[in-house]
Amino acid sequence: MIVDLTRDYIGSIGSFSQETSEIHLRSANTAYTGMIYQFHSGSMQGTYLDLPGHIRETDDGYTAESFPTEQLYRRPASVIRLNRESGSGAVSAGDLEAAFAGKPETPVVIINALGSKNPDQIETRSVFLDMTAVQWLIDAGCRMLVSDIYESQALEGVFLKLFQAGICTVCEPVNLAKVTARTVKLTILFPKFPQLTQFPCRAVAEWDEPCRPL
Repeated sequence: MIVDLTRDYIGSIGSFSQETSEIHLRSANTAYTGMIYQFHSGSMQGTYLDLPGHIRETDDGYTAESFPTEQLYRRPASVIRLNRESGSGAVSAGDLEAAFAGKPETPVVIINALGSKNPDQIETRSVFLDMTAVQWLIDAGCRMLVSDIYESQALEGVFLKLFQAGICTVCEPVNLAKVTARTVKLTILFPKFPQLTQFPCRAVAEWDEPCRPL
């Protein structure tokens, strides 16, 4: 089973625009028109990846060009499921551990805190990870977090603490409720953008469905 966790290419910060040019190519053998695009985009469009260098004070030197490919392709991921309502506040370490029935042992953790809702379907930052949850993820050895919740409206420093621990974050994922397995393999795809530490990405979860008896 494969589920695309990538939101449509829109965002609340920055903008996207593009111009299209047509290049007419002709020879004695063939004729066709090539479509060429010039586009301008913000880094927080659709689903996007934050490396620790997204915060200047936690920059570890990695960019989209240099981030290790082996940490992006078919990485084992644990899936933690909650069903929190808009405005329901903090998600704690105890909430995560109870929902998962233990601590994850994979380098990637996926938190589906909002059930079937996507992040844009609740009041902004009205459901969030508290600092006990952040420390729990760090202690579990998480290296990449895919979550539909992060920071609170009070700006407690969730991203700062995650980045200080070397944890990358995938923001604004969708379709998390369609990921029905407890553990999956996660692949993150993006161009080798020069110098960037935050950029749009594509996130894909995969797992094997159990075989049905004949």
